[in-house]
Amino acid sequence: MNTRLYYHDVFTEHLTGPGHPERPDRMKAVAAALEAETFQLLERVDAPEGSLESVYRCHPEEFVRKVALTIPEEGLTRIDADTIVSPKSFTAAIHALGAATAAVDAVVSGEARNVFVASRPPGHHAEAVTAMGFCLFNNAAIAARHAQAVHGLERVAIVDWDVHHGNGTQDIFWSDPTVLYASTHQMPLYPGTGAKSETGAGNIVNAPLSAGDGGERFRAAMLERILPELEAFAPDLVIISAGFDAHHRDPLASLELTEGDFDWATGHLLDVADRHSGGRLVSLLEGGYDLQGLALSTAVHVKRLMTG
Repeated sequence: MNTRLYYHDVFTEHLTGPGHPERPDRMKAVAAALEAETFQLLERVDAPEGSLESVYRCHPEEFVRKVALTIPEEGLTRIDADTIVSPKSFTAAIHALGAATAAVDAVVSGEARNVFVASRPPGHHAEAVTAMGFCLFNNAAIAARHAQAVHGLERVAIVDWDVHHGNGTQDIFWSDPTVLYASTHQMPLYPGTGAKSETGAGNIVNAPLSAGDGGERFRAAMLERILPELEAFAPDLVIISAGFDAHHRDPLASLELTEGDFDWATGHLLDVADRHSGGRLVSLLEGGYDLQGLALSTAVHVKRLMTG
C-alpha cells in the first residue's frame, strides 16, 4: 500500500492579512517541498469537502453556524486577536476537515497505508465551542470521531508534537477514555494549557518541554512518557497533529528541534501503528511558520511515511 497526500488549492485562498504567520505561503512551501523527485510515487488526491454531520460530532451546530456568520463577503474579519477569516476561509476549513475524514476512510479501507493532509486553517486549538489560535474547527478531533462513528474503531490515539499545546483536542476528549491525547509542547507558551497534571479521564498525556530544549529532551519525552502510554492504549488508529513549529528556525517559539527529530518521531509512531493499528496512520498538518523549516520538516516526515 502507498502513502497518500490530500491537498487543495483553496487552502491558499484562506487569507489572514499582511504579516500574519499562518499565511498562504505555508501551503506553497509544502507543495514545493513535495515536488522533489523523492516524492514521485506519492499519491496525490484533491481534498474533498467535508460534511457538516462530521463537524457536529465535535462542535455544536450553533457554534458552526456562528463561525459561518463571521465570514466576510470581502476583506478580513477577526474572530480573536490571532484568528482572522476572509471570504474563502469557511470553504477552506470544510475542505481541511473533509481531507481529514477522507484520510481516515482511506487507511481503514486499505486504499492507503498512511496519509498526510497538507491543509489550512489548522485545527488543534479549536475547542468544542471556541475558534482560536488560527483554528476554526478541530480537524484531528473530527477525524477521530469519524473513525469511531463511521468505521466502528474503538480506540483512537492523537499524538500532537506542535510546539503549542492542543488545548482544543484536550477539551473535546477530556472525559473520553476511548481517545488518547498525547502532546509534547513548549511551556509556558500559548495557550497556557498542557501541564503534566492535566490528565482528563486518564486519557490525556502531556509532556511539556522548556524553552531551549532540543532533540534530546523531545526524544526523552516521547520515549519515557508518550510511547509507553501509546503501547498500553493499543490504538486502532494513530492520528498525528503534525505541527513543525518546534523546529529551531520557527519564529513563534523557542524549541530547538531539527527535521531529524520529526523523522525519528514519525518512525516510532509508524512502529506503533504497525503493532496495534494495522499500519493505519493519518497525519494532519498543524503549525510551522518558518517556511524553510516547514518545508524541510514536511519533506522528511512524508519521506518516512512513504518508506517507514
